[in-house]
Amino acid sequence: MQGASSGIGYGLKYQARCISDVKADTDHTSFITGTLSLREENEVHLIRLSSGGTELICEGLFSHPNEIWDLSSCPFDQRIFSTVFSTGESYGAAVWQIPELYGQLNSPQLEKIASLDAHSGKINCILWWPSGRNDKLISIDEENLFLWSLDCSRKAAQVQSKESAGMLHYLSGGAWDPHDVNAVAATCESSIQFWDLRTMNKTNSIECAHVRNVDYDTKKKHILVTAEDESGIHVWDLRMPMVPIKELPGHAHWTWAIACNPEYDGLILSGGTDSTVNLWLAPTSTGDGMTSESMVESPTHLVDPLLNSYSDYEDSVYDLAWSSREPWIFASLSYDGRVRHYKHLL
Repeated sequence: MQGASSGIGYGLKYQARCISDVKADTDHTSFITGTLSLREENEVHLIRLSSGGTELICEGLFSHPNEIWDLSSCPFDQRIFSTVFSTGESYGAAVWQIPELYGQLNSPQLEKIASLDAHSGKINCILWWPSGRNDKLISIDEENLFLWSLDCSRKAAQVQSKESAGMLHYLSGGAWDPHDVNAVAATCESSIQFWDLRTMNKTNSIECAHVRNVDYDTKKKHILVTAEDESGIHVWDLRMPMVPIKELPGHAHWTWAIACNPEYDGLILSGGTDSTVNLWLAPTSTGDGMTSESMVESPTHLVDPLLNSYSDYEDSVYDLAWSSREPWIFASLSYDGRVRHYKHLL
């Protein structure tokens, strides 16, 4: 690994907290993001990297009725995405379809495919089936995990199963295991809970305080990465969950967002409330006979895992997205609505 090019910027009109790679767009490097304004009409921006790679271009601008707190692009249809939104008094979630653009920038209204309206509490996130075409979705609120069946052609979504984490656990987010589609990791105040979707039972947990974000390594089975408020970044081998196999220092303030590269082992992005994005190299490949103790000790013998630090921000960085089409490219989003795109040279 060596060097990084200077970033390319794109500005939203309002504050924002979420950005997603448009994985299903195989012809362009695309991202989708949405705003978080209490008093103004919120917007969803479809952004594409220009063919020359020199600018971010708005391919579509759509009005959204409420503040967007979570946004995820459908992995098999580039025109479909989900949002979690707040009306000021309550939370909702829906799946939307982008209309045909026909060269228009300010295009017709978003089409609502389905409302995920079974929740009574604060919804935190929507998880799409990890890859490929499937009708399954997961929604997580503070106390419950729902598994949905989505029928885009009939514009309907039905709850297939539901389970409660219990009154003492306040779920905040999660990630769907790309190596085992029956497994989901859900974060709460003091632990990570692992759920089996076949039985909707909790199978295991890892005790760790104030986890803000979690992501599975898409290239290595059993590897999970967590972003934690003050203790930085932990890399876990789920076969030995008592202690992390690697610890990275994280950020000067809270480490808020984490994203594993879709192609390269151990390449990790993190964003924090110190207005910085960090790029880490922490490969998990180990030789035969490595014990959990030696794996924990091994980081002390490595070179500095911090490859680069990006500080072109004036506000907290709340979300990150690698491009699945060009995995050396990523986008980051700070709370003041600034999208920054970077290419890390391999």
